[in-house]
Amino acid sequence: MVERETMEFDVVVVGAGPAGLSCAIRLAQQAQEKEQELMICVVEKGSEVGAHILSGAVFETKALDELLPDWKKMGAPITTKVTQDDIYLFKDEQKALSIPHIAVPKTFKNHGNYIVSMGNVCRWLAEQAENLGVEVFPGFSAHSIICEDNQIKGIVTGDMGVDNNGQPKDSYMPGMELRAKYTVFAEGCRGHLGKQLIKQFKLDENTSPQHYGLGFKEIWQVPPEQHKEGTVVHGTGWPLTSDTHGGSFMYHAENNQVVVGLIVDLNYSNPYLSPFDEFQRMKHHPVFKNTLQGAERVSYGARAIAKGGFHSLPKMHFPGGLLVGCDAGTLNFAKIKGNHTAMKSGMIAADSIIEALASESPASDLSTFTEKFKSSWLYDELYQSRNFGPVMHKFGKIIGGAYNTLDQNLFSGALPFTFKDNLADHDTLESARDSIKIDYPKPDGTLSFDKLSSVFLSNTNHEESQPCHLQLHDPVIPIKVNLAQFDEPAQRYCPAGVYEITENDSNEPQFVINAQNCVHCKTCDIKDPSQNITWVTPEGAGGPNYPNM
Repeated sequence: MVERETMEFDVVVVGAGPAGLSCAIRLAQQAQEKEQELMICVVEKGSEVGAHILSGAVFETKALDELLPDWKKMGAPITTKVTQDDIYLFKDEQKALSIPHIAVPKTFKNHGNYIVSMGNVCRWLAEQAENLGVEVFPGFSAHSIICEDNQIKGIVTGDMGVDNNGQPKDSYMPGMELRAKYTVFAEGCRGHLGKQLIKQFKLDENTSPQHYGLGFKEIWQVPPEQHKEGTVVHGTGWPLTSDTHGGSFMYHAENNQVVVGLIVDLNYSNPYLSPFDEFQRMKHHPVFKNTLQGAERVSYGARAIAKGGFHSLPKMHFPGGLLVGCDAGTLNFAKIKGNHTAMKSGMIAADSIIEALASESPASDLSTFTEKFKSSWLYDELYQSRNFGPVMHKFGKIIGGAYNTLDQNLFSGALPFTFKDNLADHDTLESARDSIKIDYPKPDGTLSFDKLSSVFLSNTNHEESQPCHLQLHDPVIPIKVNLAQFDEPAQRYCPAGVYEITENDSNEPQFVINAQNCVHCKTCDIKDPSQNITWVTPEGAGGPNYPNM
C-alpha cells in the first residue's frame, strides 16, 4: 500500500471556479466575523487558477454584490458594461432576422450585466480568498474520494510521475490525503467525483436526467473600426437544423477583442453532426464575418455545460459534503448564465457548513443546505426557468420559443404547467444508416480552422507518459458497436481530435485515443451512446491553459 502524506482541514473545496472560491471566501469571512480559526483548502487541477475556466461570459453581479459588495473598489476585472443587445434568427448562411426585444424572453436581456473573462475573475477571487487566509493549491487534481463509514472524509490528490502502465517513474510522487470535516465538490460540469457521489448516494432519484450542451469559444483581436465595446449578440437557427438545439453568441469585450461562440445541445440525433464544424461554418455568416474579417484568432476552447436546470438538480447534500455549482447543474439556461448561480450555491454551502461546525453533532449531513437553498433567490430563479429547456426540446424553436417568451415576460415563469425531458442525451442518436451524412466545407484558415490548429491555441498539454485519463469500460465496443451502428460519433463530437478510426496492419479498423489533445470538455463522457467512456483526472496541471477565457 502506498504511504501518503496526510493534511487535515476543516473544509476542503474541490475546484477553484466561481462556486468553489465563493464558498471558500464566504467561509473565511464568517470565520473572521466569529473570530474563530478555520482551516480551508481549495484544490484546483489546472496549472493555475483560471487555467481551466471557460465561460462566455456575460456576467450578472447579483451574487458578487452579496459576497464582496466593494468589488469595484477592490479592483475586480469586471469593467465592460453591456451597452447593446442584438438578437437574431439565422435563416441560412446569408440571411438573419433581427428579433425585437418584445418577442424574446426577458431573461435574454443584459442591461446591467458585464462582459468578462471568468478565468480572470476567478484569478481575482482566488486572491481575495488567499487574503482571507484560504490555502489555494493549483496543479493538484482530486483523484478519488475518502469515504469511511458511509461518510465523506476528504479527497486524495492524484499521483505524479506514473507511466503509461501505471508504474512509478523516477519522478514518482504519491498523492496526498486531504482530510476534512466537510468537503465541497465544485468541479464544474460533469465533475468526475461528483458523478461518483451522485451514484453512490443516489442523489438523482426522482429527477430528470441531466442535459448538456457543448460550448465553443474563440477570442479574436479585431480592427478598431469593427469593434463595438459592450455589444452583445445572441442568435438561434442556422447553422443548426430545426431538430438540433443551441445558439450562437458574440460579445465585444475590452481592448478591441471579440468573443465568438456556439452552444450545441448534446441531445442531437444525427451521428454525423460535428459540433466543431458547425461552429466553424457559423463564422462565415455576415453577422459574424463582418466583425471577424481581417481579425486575428488568439484563443480557442470548448467545454460542456449542464443545462438541465431545475428538474435535473440532484440532492446536493450527503454525509460529510456538498455538491455545488455546475457539478450539481445550477446553470440557468434561460439566461445562458451559470456563474452567478454557481457563486450563490457556494455561498449557501458555506452558510450550511458554518452552522454545522457550530453544532454539537459531529456527523451532521448538512441537511440545512436544502432549507437555505429553497429560501434563496437561487431556487426562485431556477424554478421560474424550470420549463425553458424541456419546452424547446418538446415543441421546437418556434413554438417552444413563443411559449418561453409568454411564460417569462408575462408570468415570470409562473404558468401552472410542468414539462420534463426524461430522455438522456446519450440515448438520442439515430443509427448511421437512418441518418444523412453532412458534408462540411474545408476550413479556409481565415475564419474557419481545423481541430488541431485550434487545440494548439488552447495551450493544451499533458505529460505523455501517464495512464490514459479517457478510460474504456470495454475496448471492443467502439468498433463492434459504435462504429457499426453510429459510424463511431466520437470522431466527430470531440472538439479536440482526441478520437480517430484508423486501420491496423491487417487493414482492420481500430479505435485510437489521442489523450494528449484533450481539452477536458467531458463531451465523450456525456454523449458516447454506449456510455463506454469515463473521463477521469489526468496528472495534475494537465489539460488546457486558457489565459483569458
